[in-house]
Amino acid sequence: MQGNLSEIDIRSILQLIDLGQRTGELFVKAYSSSVGSSMDQPQQHFPREPSWFVFFLSGQIIYATPSAGSLLRLRDYLHRYKADRYLDTIQVPSVASVNAPEYGYLWALLERGILTPAQGRSIIHNMVYETLFDLLSLRRGAFIFELGPALTPQLTTLEVSSSLTQIMKQIQEWNQFSPYIHSAEQCPVISVPAQLKKALKPKIYNILSRWSDGKTSMQQIARYLNRDILTVAKAIYPFVQQGVVQLLDQSSETSIVKKPNGLEQRTKVSKVVCIDDDLVIREIVKSILNQHGYQASSLSDPIKALGEVFRIKPDLILCDIAMPELDGYEICSMLRNSTAFHQTPIIMLTGIEGFIDRVKARIVGATHYLTKPFGESELLMLVEKYIGPGLIEDSQLNKIFSKNK
Repeated sequence: MQGNLSEIDIRSILQLIDLGQRTGELFVKAYSSSVGSSMDQPQQHFPREPSWFVFFLSGQIIYATPSAGSLLRLRDYLHRYKADRYLDTIQVPSVASVNAPEYGYLWALLERGILTPAQGRSIIHNMVYETLFDLLSLRRGAFIFELGPALTPQLTTLEVSSSLTQIMKQIQEWNQFSPYIHSAEQCPVISVPAQLKKALKPKIYNILSRWSDGKTSMQQIARYLNRDILTVAKAIYPFVQQGVVQLLDQSSETSIVKKPNGLEQRTKVSKVVCIDDDLVIREIVKSILNQHGYQASSLSDPIKALGEVFRIKPDLILCDIAMPELDGYEICSMLRNSTAFHQTPIIMLTGIEGFIDRVKARIVGATHYLTKPFGESELLMLVEKYIGPGLIEDSQLNKIFSKNK
């Protein structure tokens, strides 16, 4: 199941997964308001083209996360239990999914006894609600739901219907704060301390003044205090109206400085190899990916391609199925037998739409399956899903935006 949010909204997608008792993962990518068709309302709540994953077991939610691969959110939640310092002592756990690294780290903390199961469940519940709050506020984007094995192990599950009811009510209340508050990532700073101190009890004032440094977002404050974002926004809102508290937008530069090395900020351009005997397909894929910040290479000879793949060592491989001498299934199987490509995402390209082909692709270890003809957005969604967004310079962004206007 896949499509655009102009055709079906997030709430309906979640309800369909719930009704069908589906197990798998939902990937959602927002569309920037600078690209594509116009919107009724600007998407000020979101940074440039973010994306999310939601994991399901028999229609119930196991876990949900932004797909940036960041541990900042988990670090914030651990702060309330004074356990955030342990995060730096843990190596990447084997249970960590490619799409859910913080889930693996959370389990490592549970296994070490640093967190109790009750604390772990509380963190997961808050993470799910936080992610769904963002998703249900989204109006422009695209989605893919893929059936597959459940994210394991599971600590808890949440019912979709009850979660939707609660979060939709929160979103309605949140919208009433506009235009004074428009993002959970805004950072409060106290403009008139004497007036605020007079209006609040000393304990509450001390808590608010501690975090109102212009660098800590309302979302972070909510995590530290074990409150939802709506509660924090309600507390701050009257003082923002009066001008006693100001809200600053986080700059991208500040966000980068706060990111731990190797987790939130990629400095290496991801490499993608496309193996296809069709010249037109190869050149189209190469052009799209290079334009969007990836280093793409195209290979036509399936036999020579194996040697080139080992030389290039790509982060992701796109491979046609129907090729002479050596088909895509054989190539995928050979690559999976090598430890060098045991975890590398391999996406099969084919003009054949059929259940048997999908089964064969899974048997030989393919990560995903893309049917020709496919559009630019479909290709980019899948590539970003498995290796993240490309590194695009400002000049490249201007070209992309001007092309889509």
